[in-house]
Amino acid sequence: MTIFSKIVNGEIPCYKIHENEQYLAFLDVFPLVEGHVLVIPKVEVDYLFDLDDHSYSGLFLFAKEVALLMKQKLDCKKIGVAVIGLEVPHAHIHLVPLNHVGDINFEKEKLKVTPDQLAAIQKQILQS
Repeated sequence: MTIFSKIVNGEIPCYKIHENEQYLAFLDVFPLVEGHVLVIPKVEVDYLFDLDDHSYSGLFLFAKEVALLMKQKLDCKKIGVAVIGLEVPHAHIHLVPLNHVGDINFEKEKLKVTPDQLAAIQKQILQS
């Protein structure tokens, strides 16, 4: 069972941004930039392209909803999208607030953010 499945099952807490029956979006606790979100299918599938067509397209439509919400609430030019798939064997999409192309460089050192900072970012994104 992956760390993401443990999050889905409520065994590990997360900073939830959006959820429906099939998908979950939450803040990355090791972000590239503040507001970096992970979007996952609740069903554990290692490789994105192993998802059935319905789940694959649904995941990207769900990610679009989350990205549009993020763009409204965060100070950024765009929301970048990346799929790496090497870190956790559970299909996931990275949504990264962008102001510079380097904001989505996965080789750079990750930010060190506190639970209070994550909670504040979550609140900012979810505020009406």
